Parts: sequence; C-alpha cells; structure tokens
Amino acid sequence: MASSRVALLLCVLLPLFTSSSSFTLATSYEKVKLDLYYETLCPSCSIFMTKYLVKIFENGLIDIIDLHLVPYGNAKLVKHGDNTAIICQHDEPECKLNIAHACAIYARPDVNKHFEFLHCIEDLVVKNKYEMPEWESCFGKTVGIDRKIVMDCYHGPKGLELALKYANETNSLKPPHEYVPWVVVDGEPLREHFDEFMTYVCNAYKGSHLPKACENHLNRQVVSNVKENKVCNVASNTFSRAKMPQVSKWTHQMKMPTKH
Repeated sequence: MASSRVALLLCVLLPLFTSSSSFTLATSYEKVKLDLYYETLCPSCSIFMTKYLVKIFENGLIDIIDLHLVPYGNAKLVKHGDNTAIICQHDEPECKLNIAHACAIYARPDVNKHFEFLHCIEDLVVKNKYEMPEWESCFGKTVGIDRKIVMDCYHGPKGLELALKYANETNSLKPPHEYVPWVVVDGEPLREHFDEFMTYVCNAYKGSHLPKACENHLNRQVVSNVKENKVCNVASNTFSRAKMPQVSKWTHQMKMPTKH
C-alpha cells in the first residue's frame, strides 16, 4: 500500500516539475545592453535621464535591459604642472557632480536603486538647485543609498579612481563619441536617434517574454526629434591655459601623479 502511494505521489508531482521547468525556459531571455555616456550638467543629459530614460523603470522595459551608466561625458585628461587633471566641460561643479554619480553607482550597484538617486540629482540640475548641500537632499528622498559610503567615496581617493575608470571607458569608445548624451544599444551607437532608444531596444530583444511596452515600438520607423544644438558636443569642449587657474582648486584635489 505504501509503495502504491509513493508511486501515485510521483505521478502527481512529475507533471508539476515538468511544467515548472518549461515555464523557466519560456521566460529566460538575453537582456539588451544599453549604455549611456553622459555628463551631469549637460542640459540634454539631464532632460534625457529625467524625462526619457526614467520611463523604462515605469513601463517594465528595465526587465529586458542591462543598463550601464557612465558619468564622464566630454571631460578631458590634461597636464597641469607635474600632474594630470580631469577638466570638465561645465567646469568644477560638473566634475564634482560626476563624482557624486559615480560614487552612488559604486555604493549601490543595483541599477533600480542608484538610478532613483541619480534621477533625483538630475531633477535638481534641471531646476538649477544642484550645488552642495542641495543634491545631498536626495539621500532623504530616495531609499537604498548609503550616505556614508557615497560621501567617503566622494571626498576620498575612491572618487578619483572611479573618475579614471569612467574616463578610460569613454575614451575607449569605438567609434569615439561625438557628443552627449551618447546612447549605445548592444554596441551600436544610436547617434542622433538616442531619443528613440526604446524602439531600438525592443527590436534588438531576442527573448520570448516581450514587455507590453514594446508593442508600439516593434518595426516602427525611427524619426528623431533631436537637433544638433540640443546636445553637448565634444568639439566645443576646448580648454585654454587662461582657463586652467579657474579650476586649480578642484584639479589639485583631483590630481594624479605623473607616471615615471
């Protein structure tokens, strides 16, 4: 009798295990790689993050996206005396805010957590309320970002280490970026079509579990509304010797010893 009960139990459970396994296979997919190269005080970058990129967290597209944020933009590594310094397109405040973004990403690698914090900062940038200590208010407005880890990173050598990491990532782009925001989907730069990134993501997705948000993007003709004067161009990022003293305090904090 006992053996017949065991056999009956196995007959009942086997279809359940088989069904569960099939479901797992049906919902497994390859995420689409989405890289955003940006700088914190470029108006187009702030608008892109707060008005466009944020939507993927609201409509479920983040479930099929591997989002990678690179806060460096059009900054340059330049010689400053015996050291090399990072000079940002929008001067010292942008260098500082780029570091704040980098440290938040470092403190909480989960993109769902750090993007909320970065979105808060960029929303303040749009409102022109980003100077310290105003951006620090985002610690109280968002959840999951450790203030101490971020601030220790921001004021310490870790911030510089991250800045150099993102500098190397940006400078290694092939083809090189021409402006920011510079959006790349599965290794292909979208160039002036970056505002249509969701259409590119949906059409690049090869999995079986297609988010409802993709329904209006499949096989859709891409028409960009971006104009060249609305981006922050690399070509306009020039630094003269006369400008160097204006950032001397920050470059001293960010200086890197020359290699021997």
